Amino acid sequence: MNKRPLRIGLEPVSVIGAGLAGCEAAFQLAERGLAVRLYEMKPHKHQPAHKADTFAELVCSNSLRSDRLQNGAGLMKEEMRRLGSLILWAADQTRVPAGGALAVDREGFSRLVTERIEAHPNIEVVHEEVQSLPDGPAIVATGPLTDGPMLDAIQGLFGPGLHFYDAAAPVVTLESLNMEKAFRASRYARGSDYINCPMTREEYFAFVRELIAAETAPLHEFETPRVFEGCMPVEVMAGRGEMTLAFGPLKPVGLRDERTGSKPFAVVQLRQDDAAGTLYNLVGFQTNLKFGEQRRVFGMIPGLENAEFVRYGVMHRNTFLPSPGKLDWRYSVKERPGLYFAGQITGVEGYVESAGSGLLAGIGLARELAGKEPLDFTVQTALGAMAHYVAEYAGADFQPMNINFGIMADLPNAPRGKAERYTAIAERALAVIDGIIANKL
Repeated sequence: MNKRPLRIGLEPVSVIGAGLAGCEAAFQLAERGLAVRLYEMKPHKHQPAHKADTFAELVCSNSLRSDRLQNGAGLMKEEMRRLGSLILWAADQTRVPAGGALAVDREGFSRLVTERIEAHPNIEVVHEEVQSLPDGPAIVATGPLTDGPMLDAIQGLFGPGLHFYDAAAPVVTLESLNMEKAFRASRYARGSDYINCPMTREEYFAFVRELIAAETAPLHEFETPRVFEGCMPVEVMAGRGEMTLAFGPLKPVGLRDERTGSKPFAVVQLRQDDAAGTLYNLVGFQTNLKFGEQRRVFGMIPGLENAEFVRYGVMHRNTFLPSPGKLDWRYSVKERPGLYFAGQITGVEGYVESAGSGLLAGIGLARELAGKEPLDFTVQTALGAMAHYVAEYAGADFQPMNINFGIMADLPNAPRGKAERYTAIAERALAVIDGIIANKL
């Protein structure tokens, strides 16, 4: 990644928020020679879900999901790599074993992003809370927990925002696990990156009964919270039916306990959470249970009887804009030239999607300030399809969305097989990205 000289005589572009989207946007602007003033309220103030003082903090999980091109998130990551993404560079530098997924040492990742941002000659970091929308060119990436005067200012521009609840999974220490009951393996014999806690039929149903009956933490902000399906608390999933978990995060497909040669009735997977391999998170176990209930109920999982919890699962509010018709496919506010939004507040869902929106917003604003024509990545790419979904969703109930092949342009005469079709769509997307890089960036 090249550092280009500062464009003298221009007022700095404001980027508000140093999360995944804000850091990516600031970096893209700075790499294109623009002076950037990045505002971050840490360490003076933290949002409820944040703990660290560093930038680009990963709150819910340390996984950026699949790294395979036949998956929407995997394709988006490869597009971002080719476009010089800071977030993907840092993720690749700090990755930890996770089978076919890209998971990172969350502290090392955040620290590396912070160091790269603070060292960039075109970026000035200002540690203060911004409470109003700026007049000049700016990218607002204040995140899904935006509140106070800034939330009031945004609602004054867009009208009342929407909201849903998000949840994070607990993290336990490796040394506290009972490995006599657990085994290492990845699904379909793709390595041994996960710790698997197998359950018999009797153990599974006993666990589900206690999980449904466990006491949850109170939610004070809204009486009837909307929960995003992709981060559904495990106790809510269990309440939908006694076999829901067995067909969801506890499905034993592709796993066999080599010690016994048998396939478990259900299995809880743990994924490495740090580079040293001393911490593991419970995959798919986002939760709003009270902390004591988490110790009690999750302690019923074979291998977790004496688990040491270094972080309990939590649930928090996420707010997003009524973006369709208000933002365009650059994440630019239609009624306010020079003002862009990025990150989960726009209605994208997930780490990769948040960073991808920051990348497109940074490129879009840089081109606008340079007097260049808007650059449409089109629905043939994962990045473009996500942006068009946010800008153009035509249904009555706009909801946050992960990237998926369903919102990308279909491929005429595509192969019938799902894997082959997705491979062909991914190859087309990367060809479009390569063409954009060669001709327009």
